[in-house]
Formats: sequence, structure tokens, C-alpha cells
Amino acid sequence: MKLGVDPVIGAPHERVWPAGVPHTLTVPNESLCAGLEARYAQTPEAVGLDFLGTQFTWRTLYTQAQHLAGALQQQGLARGERVLLFMQNCPQFIIAFHAVLWCGGIVVPVNPMSKADELEHYLRDTQARIAISSLDIAGELVQAHQTLGDESSLADLIGFQLADALPANGAVVTTWPATWRTWLLTRYPTPTAAGLTVHPWVDVMVQAVKPHVVDVKGSDLALLPYTSGTTGQPKGCMHTHATLMHNVLASAPWLDMQRGDSTLIVVPMFHITGLVVGMLSSIRHGCSMVLLPRWDRAVAGRAIGAHRITHWPNIPTMVMDLLGGTDLVSYDLSSLRYIGGGGAAMPDAVATQLQKAFGLEYLEGYGLTETSAPTHTNPRGGARQACLGIPYIGTEAHIINPDTLQPLTAGEVGEIVVRGPQVFIGYWNLPDASSSAFMRLDGKEFFRTGDLGRMDTDGYFYMADRLKRMINASGFKVWPAEVEGLLHRHPAVQEACVIATRDPYRGESVKALIVLKQGSKGALTTEELIAWAREHMSAYKYPRSIEFVDVLPRSASGKLMWRIAQAQQDLLDKTDSATS
Repeated sequence: MKLGVDPVIGAPHERVWPAGVPHTLTVPNESLCAGLEARYAQTPEAVGLDFLGTQFTWRTLYTQAQHLAGALQQQGLARGERVLLFMQNCPQFIIAFHAVLWCGGIVVPVNPMSKADELEHYLRDTQARIAISSLDIAGELVQAHQTLGDESSLADLIGFQLADALPANGAVVTTWPATWRTWLLTRYPTPTAAGLTVHPWVDVMVQAVKPHVVDVKGSDLALLPYTSGTTGQPKGCMHTHATLMHNVLASAPWLDMQRGDSTLIVVPMFHITGLVVGMLSSIRHGCSMVLLPRWDRAVAGRAIGAHRITHWPNIPTMVMDLLGGTDLVSYDLSSLRYIGGGGAAMPDAVATQLQKAFGLEYLEGYGLTETSAPTHTNPRGGARQACLGIPYIGTEAHIINPDTLQPLTAGEVGEIVVRGPQVFIGYWNLPDASSSAFMRLDGKEFFRTGDLGRMDTDGYFYMADRLKRMINASGFKVWPAEVEGLLHRHPAVQEACVIATRDPYRGESVKALIVLKQGSKGALTTEELIAWAREHMSAYKYPRSIEFVDVLPRSASGKLMWRIAQAQQDLLDKTDSATS
């Protein structure tokens, strides 16, 4: 089926469109599993994945995914049911993802930094009966299940040890960071809870159950990644096989992905970029995957040279970290043909250093969880710094006045709106939020990104600001309303207002203004509250600084005037920057 947007006649970016790249694509009406099936059929003995020295052939990945699919069907997994995947980057994620889709299920990828308080919402909202988790963090999921009690539908948990995916040769361990050795090699206890059956991964796989075939089409739901917003509760973005497949297919012509290439996947696969541009695109186009569980500059730098990495999707802070070390000359980046990403702006100085030192053009892009990653990206050979790029294959984008919803001309700042085959079909169980996320322009439906930007006369887009209240910490989106809701769980907190502070490395960090309840003043320090927040929130989300205040700015109607607090903080940051 042909999905996409016909090129807009006379659109300015047509003048800079990369040679040989199609404007639209035909997306086959099939499951995302077709990629792994093709690798197994065509090159079964080729190495498809390297995880810290353990190699998996395409045959191994395919067979293990089939066996897990059979086991899930024995546990009653039916078409349309949701399954939570709760783990860091590891081979089990790739296997579990395909197994769930083979059953006609819907994958719910959950940030492995999530704490029990945050996980309650995912369990309640998805009503998932089955979860698959690494045992180092499974306790958080079990705790959330126990707290929910009858509200939780979770009945089966498949748990695994990360150590089981590591190489038998212990010598390679000496090259890992010390924290990795402790974390990855530890064998964690299996958590228990009333009404929950925990199945060891190894026991499930040894049964080698063959699944029965489920007819999965492109229009079937495949993925339910969650994104937060102004309401405070994360929303599930409904993606079909087809909405994800489009950007998977687009990676080949736009990023020059070819069979035999190698992709370094260190961005998290629970995130839409790691999932689509990293895992699914590599499998579909026959590129071997070199998978790291999390970021470490030395491990990543060595991997690029040792595996002759050709493609490295990332976030700019990773590149900044890699280039900032004194041992940079020891890393061989000569095999790279694509290096790029988004989530945060790449500083001009870093992009220039990358170009001068290695001849590499950083291709910055733009997209959201709702859009299967890119709606814009810079073309190879035509990248511009601090720029989102031009509309992607099959995509139409405009800048509109957010109040009148009318298009603006080049150079004017307004809201970025997009339409294309990669756009999600709505928010899970939230019809009103789904409806308000879209608008009509010239008889066509566009997704409102909530981001303010501008377009130049060549059709390149640039970020200006955000309509939505959001903090960008090292590429991770932090929604203040969600953090405020979690802070209110502390018994001493009466009110909370979360704002952003400037951070020279992370871009922005989270700060909380707190009004304490009567009787709590003097009994709680900011350090103690930060420590509590660290235990109850994801690592990127908890406030790095807290200020106790007597009152928060509010309107006459009682509405929190967070913009006033943010403006005061911006002034402080500007003053500190000028005097430092």
C-alpha cells in the first residue's frame, strides 16, 4: 500500500532534496517481523547481533523469538493484548519485541529507569496481563503491581538475568566500566507477589514451543510507547505496523543503510529513535547490530573501530562526551558514514570539531514519539548546524500561527505541524486528547507538535521554543506536571512547581520550588527531598535542585503561574553565566 504525502509542488525544500532519494514510499501490508524473517531466510548463519562480545546469528535471534512467542501463546496472549517490556538494551529486548508481535500482541516499551510509583500508571492504563523484565529492576514492577492490588491485571512475569546474555570468556569483562561489572554480572533474586506467576526466561526458552501463526497486517496495532505532557500522566501513543514501517524503510535511502553495514545501538531501544532507526531499520536492511546496554564513551569508542561501525544514531551529549576526552586519538571513527540524531541541539562548536577532526557531517533531525522518530532531518551532503533539517520522505510540514491555525511565511515563528504515514493514530483510551492533537489545513489533517519553530527560504526548519511546558535534559523529555504529581506524594509537600535551569552539559536540568506543609518546615532539608525524589523517579527526571518557598506565583483564579517562576530562573541563569 502506498503511504505518504505527495510532494508539495513548489515546496522550497524540493530544491535541496538529496539525489536518488524517493519522495514517497510504498509500505507493504505486513508485520514488522518480516524483517527478521527475511534475515533468517536469506543469511541465517550471519552474525546479526553483538552484545558485549556475545554474538547472535540471525538464526538464533529468529529461533529464540519463535520459542518465546510459543510460550506467550501458552500463557494465553491473544491478538491486541499489551505486553510490557521493562529492561535496558539487551538481546532479550529484540527477541521479546518480535515474539509479542508474532502473537498479534502490542509491545509497551517502558523506560528501565522508571520507579514503582511511575510504573503504576502503565499497569493501570494498559491492563497488561504479561510483562517481560530483567531481574535487576523487576522488583520495581512487582512493587507497583502489589500497590495497585485489584487494579492490576498483571498475572505473568517472565524474568531474566542480564548475565545470561554475556560472553562465557570473562577476559572481556576487564574492559567494562567497574559499575557495569557489578551490575551485569550480579545474579539477582526473583521477586514474588501474590497472584503473580514469575517464569524464569531460561525455563521458558528451553521448552522450544512452536507458535501458531497469527495473520498480522500493517493496520494492526504494534506499539504503545508512552509520552508525557501537560496533564501529568503519560499517554500511550498508538502505532501500527505500518506507521513504524514507513520510517524503517525510509532509513535505507536517506541514511544510506546497506546490507552488510553495522549499526551501533547505544540509544535506548525503549525510545522511539533506538527502536526505529536503530533496531528495526538495521534488521530490515541487513545491517548487523552492535548493542550496548547503556552509554560509556570508552566502550562505544572502541566498538566503533573494532566492529567497523557505519551508522551511529545518538543524542548530541554522547558525541560531546566522546569528543571531549583526552584519548580521542585512540578511537578509529573512519568507518562511520552516518552519525546523527536529535532530542537536543548539537552545539555548533562540537559539530565543527567533528567535521574537522573526522570529516563527519552530523545529521541533526527532529521527531516525536507520536511520529515514529523523524519528520525532519538534514540531508547527507547538505546539513546545516543547529537545524532540524527538511521534511522527511513522505512528510509535509508547515509553520502555523498557533492561535489562528493559519500558515506563516518563511522566517516567521509559529507552531510546527506535520502530516505523513509515520504519524500515530491517536492516544490510547484518550479520544479527547487524540482529537485535540490534530488540526485541519487545506482539507488535510496535521499533527500539532506543540513545538515552535521557523522555516527558512530553502525549506530548512529550525527550533525556536516550545508551546508545551517541557524540560529537555540530555535529550530526555521531562514534563513538569508529571514530576509535580510525584513530588506531591511526599507527606511534607504541600505544593510544587517544577521549572528548568540551565546546565552546561545536560542543556537543562530539573528544579523544584516547594511549599512545605505546616509542621514540616525545618524538619526536612532540600538534600533529603532530592534523595527521596531519586528513589521515586527516573534518573533523568528527579529534581537536581530544590528551593523551599513560602508561596508559589498564582493567578487571581488560583492557577499556577509557572511562567513567572521560569522567567525569574532564566534571569538568574543569565546573570550567573555573565559573571562566571
